[in-house]
Amino acid sequence: MVVCGDDGLAHRLAAELRGVYGEQVTLVVPPSGRRVRQPVVGRARAASAALFDRVSAAVNRAGTGGAEPAATEQVVEAAEVTEAVLTEVGADRAAALALVYDDDETNIRAALTARRINPRLRLVLRLYNRRLGQHIEELLDQTAAVASGTGPGGGSGLDASTTVLSDADTAAPALAATALVGTSKVVQTEGLVLRAVERQPPGPGEVADPGLCTLALLSATSNDPAGADGSESSGEHGPQLLPDEMAVASATGRGTVVLEQVSYSGPALPSGRGGGVPPFASLFSRRLRWSLAGLTGCVLALAVAFMFVTDEHPLYATYVTLLDLFGINDPAYHESTGRQILQLLSGLVGLLLLPVLLAAVLEALGTFRSASTLRKPPRGLGGHVVLLGLGKIGTRVLTRLRELHIPVVCVESDPEARGMATARRLRVPVVLGDVTQEGVLEAAKIHRAHALLALTSADTTNLEASLYARSVRPDLRVVLRLYDDDFATAVYRTLRAAHPFALTRSRSVSHLAAPAFAGAMMGRQILGAIPVERRVLLFAEVEVAGHPQLEGRTVAEAFRAGAWRVLALNTSPPGRRGDDEPEGEERVPASGLVWDLPPTYVLGVGDRVVLAATRRGLAELLGRRRRERAGA
Repeated sequence: MVVCGDDGLAHRLAAELRGVYGEQVTLVVPPSGRRVRQPVVGRARAASAALFDRVSAAVNRAGTGGAEPAATEQVVEAAEVTEAVLTEVGADRAAALALVYDDDETNIRAALTARRINPRLRLVLRLYNRRLGQHIEELLDQTAAVASGTGPGGGSGLDASTTVLSDADTAAPALAATALVGTSKVVQTEGLVLRAVERQPPGPGEVADPGLCTLALLSATSNDPAGADGSESSGEHGPQLLPDEMAVASATGRGTVVLEQVSYSGPALPSGRGGGVPPFASLFSRRLRWSLAGLTGCVLALAVAFMFVTDEHPLYATYVTLLDLFGINDPAYHESTGRQILQLLSGLVGLLLLPVLLAAVLEALGTFRSASTLRKPPRGLGGHVVLLGLGKIGTRVLTRLRELHIPVVCVESDPEARGMATARRLRVPVVLGDVTQEGVLEAAKIHRAHALLALTSADTTNLEASLYARSVRPDLRVVLRLYDDDFATAVYRTLRAAHPFALTRSRSVSHLAAPAFAGAMMGRQILGAIPVERRVLLFAEVEVAGHPQLEGRTVAEAFRAGAWRVLALNTSPPGRRGDDEPEGEERVPASGLVWDLPPTYVLGVGDRVVLAATRRGLAELLGRRRRERAGA
């Protein structure tokens, strides 16, 4: 496996492939002076893994004569991923290549070169531009098919494939869901909707609702203010992913993450059409609308008074009143005193109406002209989410929150940030300024906010903003994006101990995205990931054929606690025919996504299942199949 990148995602992906899948990895990074520092957890795991590899290699040499070396990691420094560099790291004979640079153009250029060197190479690209990613994926797959002689859409024997992923798209749903109290965690990818919710331990005499199934047990320290956010190294007190029924029944006092719904929503509809045209109500400010309403009432009152004074028809009375308002000369020299007074009052109202009409015209023209300008937080706003940072991650999270109809106020220091155009299109209020300066968070109405999402690229900025927000609002829900896991754990424990009644979460984007990239390199599309404290639960679609852990087993027998669990059966493409099913087996509809599978249903060769799995459980499913095929 070859991994090329310039930030923490490359290091995490390499660690994932080595530590979870046991693969030999070559990591290509920029020279030391241009390299983003490696995450603490990556450095720690790399050191321990290197020691373990040396010990394992010695044991293997002693026991097997050096026949099977342990997985290793080779680090190559290169300023650019050229054809010479790819040849040096063995792209012509590699199984998969991941290009996870932060720049889309760099990844595309390297992918085109790699496909030319090795048409059978499995490619995984990190691209932020979704539409461009779809075109590049089709182009590279077509190139591989033509180079192999199968033609476009040809034979299935070719192991080459191209997968385009975005770390922002992978992490955004989890970050958005974490910021909302009582909102379930949702994974929605390619029409599949998985909805899970975190539930507190039931009280005395209460029975917890298991939902469709229990995905995880939260850590035993989740109710301890000074307890750590559980991770894989937390032992028996940490979170338990995919527990069996006995573990759920015996876990008293522990919260749970349960699956509430699995459904298929079809292709997502395009959003944002006509986003540049503001709604009619936004053409005029609230004060101006009240002024217009008051003047309209005055005109109507004058017309009614004119009708009673002169005994004229209501339409004629209104017409004459408007003539007086607009200053059209028709003085009431020989009229009654009441008529003359009304004419004077109408003229006065007309003088008042002129500036209001001018203000309305100017404001409407200004709104149309600056429909793409930034809005300010409205007065009286409350219960909203304050989002810090409109970079790649912040932009995707903003879009996700607006899809959920959650009010958002953004804070960004760079007027040319990537997400500013999205904020204008969605008409989301934005405060321009450095969040560390006094008054910026106050302008975002932090004292009336529901949650704070600190998603800037600087750990210290996120931490400083969170601490200041907590000083203003001690019970504020805070979600931080932090780079180092050790630093994130220390911050989490300190904030939780200082504010035991406020929810605090720390998330790493590369930690959430790395399993999806690793699964794609192993030849599987990860549908989504749900964070469970500091662990990750993956959802993937797997073909039953070739997996002895699934094939020929019932749904109940295929379940392995702590590793994987079958959630649904995808029968949309042609699969196993009903005539081939043995007698006594449960039948499923010919098409669609079946999530309420009976435990006695036997998984057959033609089935494709959606399953929840831990990182190591999915690695066992994918890795064992690959090694068996290689051994054959």
